[in-house]
Amino acid sequence: MMAWMAQDHPIFTESIRRIRAALGDTGLPPLQQKVLERLVHSSGDLSLGTQLRFSEGVCEQGLEALKKGAPILTDTAMAAAAVAPMAQRTLGSAVYTVLDWAPETVPSGSTRTAAGMQKAWRRLAVVSPAPVVLIGSAPTALEVLLQQVAAGAPAPSLVIGMPVGFVGVAESKKHLADSGLPQIRLEGSRGGAGLVAAAVNALLRAAAASAPPLSS
Repeated sequence: MMAWMAQDHPIFTESIRRIRAALGDTGLPPLQQKVLERLVHSSGDLSLGTQLRFSEGVCEQGLEALKKGAPILTDTAMAAAAVAPMAQRTLGSAVYTVLDWAPETVPSGSTRTAAGMQKAWRRLAVVSPAPVVLIGSAPTALEVLLQQVAAGAPAPSLVIGMPVGFVGVAESKKHLADSGLPQIRLEGSRGGAGLVAAAVNALLRAAAASAPPLSS
């Protein structure tokens, strides 16, 4: 375990203890439990577990991809900012946002994040392991990613699909569910940058905790 993890603030440690007690026996495997606890900690919402969905073995797949150097691609600068400090402290994972590839103006009939995802995935899909993709705010970016993969582009190592809102959100989550991609998904209208960051940060912490100590 990294030294900083052994020195988590007492408030964080006590919060996780209380969350675990309040949730009771969820029946989740350890990595899924860690993701749920971080989501509850970030949102203050103990009911999130009723809408949280994991594809088979996805947390283990995501953790291994991150340990092997998979970059993290987010849909917003806010999500990237929430992930970057943990990525730096743990695995040193590269963190990108689709806005790095987005046009300055909104394309007709589309969004900047959708256009950014189109270009970003052409650039990053060739990376191995494939990126871990976080969608917390932009269902249009999620739709573009799914369309590219369906058309033959490489699949991401993991999609954390939690776009928030009411327009296009339910549809994009349904399309993600039907895609067969490795995924952590939050059903309904809830989501956001803070939640997708919390989910991947749980995996980053787990990866760091399982990493062998550096030789002296």
